[in-house]
Amino acid sequence: MSAAVVIAEIGCNHQGSMETARELISTAAQFAQAPVVKFHKRNPRELLSPDEYSRPHPVVRNAFGDSYDEHREFLELTVDQHRSLREACDGFGPKYACSVWDVTSAKDIIPLDPEWIKVPSACNLNRPLLEFLGREFSGQIHISLGMTNRAEEQQIVGLMDNMGRAKDTVLYSCTSGYPVGFGDICLGELTRLRSAFGSTVSAFGFSGHHLGIAADIAALALGAQFIERHYTLDRTMKGTDHAASLEPDGLRRLVRDVKNVGLALGEKREEVLPVEDEQRVKLKSGQIQWN
Repeated sequence: MSAAVVIAEIGCNHQGSMETARELISTAAQFAQAPVVKFHKRNPRELLSPDEYSRPHPVVRNAFGDSYDEHREFLELTVDQHRSLREACDGFGPKYACSVWDVTSAKDIIPLDPEWIKVPSACNLNRPLLEFLGREFSGQIHISLGMTNRAEEQQIVGLMDNMGRAKDTVLYSCTSGYPVGFGDICLGELTRLRSAFGSTVSAFGFSGHHLGIAADIAALALGAQFIERHYTLDRTMKGTDHAASLEPDGLRRLVRDVKNVGLALGEKREEVLPVEDEQRVKLKSGQIQWN
């Protein structure tokens, strides 16, 4: 069994700073050896009503502006900035992926040729977005299923299947909390999703917002082929996602453990492995043999 792909989700943890964004890429790649980093792109005016756009951020200590529009605009990177980060990924080594929250953002990101595009849990019922990606993006479409009931899951998978894109679709088990307690991680969802959609979609992933990395290793054992964790330089930094993120050493240990446990999960390649031959001669040579 091969290891899952570990995704360092930078998201908005760059705090609107290109310098921080590049540092997150470089540490994820060089220190943690993460194979993929992922950012977000959204068009706040397309997503929010005028009232939502102008009201204060609901958690003042995490706000980067006096109103929610100022907060979102402060954190949002331009297409040119995303292109620069894509080039930084090429330089440091990890693949560049991106979550898009709306059709405008999808149009912006597709020309950058990301490794894949993800639809976050908050947007997985945005049918125009799913249809646009299905028509216009030739790569894998990853979809998180946080905050989603089973009827909605069926609708999402049915849409991708009807468009002929189900075999390019990766579904993620996810609980949308920041952070999520262990009792709400619900790793059994991986087994349920595989049972429900295993013959339809391409693969399954786990998007975690919990503390530590134990649950991620269990997700690997349950068949997750992609493991996504928010990533930050410092969990005490200002912002919503930092508390549910891994710092550089946590990401390093996750990448290491996923690789090693992935190697350990396979069946024996031979009935008696070469590493056992010497011990078999030493310890079993005097045993009574079966007739």
